[in-house]
Amino acid sequence: MKKKALYIAYAVSICLVIGFLSSFATQSSVNDWFTTLNKPSFNPPSWLFAPVWTVLYIMMGVAAGIVWAKGLHHLWVQTALYHFGFQLMLNASWSLVFFGLKEPFLALLIIITLVIVLSITIKRFKVVSTTAAWLLVPYLLWVCFATALNYKLWELNY
Repeated sequence: MKKKALYIAYAVSICLVIGFLSSFATQSSVNDWFTTLNKPSFNPPSWLFAPVWTVLYIMMGVAAGIVWAKGLHHLWVQTALYHFGFQLMLNASWSLVFFGLKEPFLALLIIITLVIVLSITIKRFKVVSTTAAWLLVPYLLWVCFATALNYKLWELNY
């Protein structure tokens, strides 16, 4: 149990650091460029994003930690964590492209890829731990919502 808690703590820390680093790109344009965009009626208030993403990064880390604690010597654990790392990279790159480069269409392509890779990650996590897989479902739902929002922002502004 102590080992599992340690893996969860490491994984949560990694996810929060990735989220924190990604937030620099977001903060660089959320108060200027982003405010100039036409937004759809379902655009949430800006204050909602930070707490939602914090909770999601924690849940992602807990899920990854549960899988990691099963042992890296298992092929299914390796495969699941490989997909997890790939989706985490896509997650971070979305913020850099959307907010940093101000390229909503390229960001849309990234987030669509993220939805696909995240769905595969959930499937791979389920092989190792059903609990870990379910912990990623709210993240998938939020990313699907973010995909629709990204699409509408692109459609309304470009």
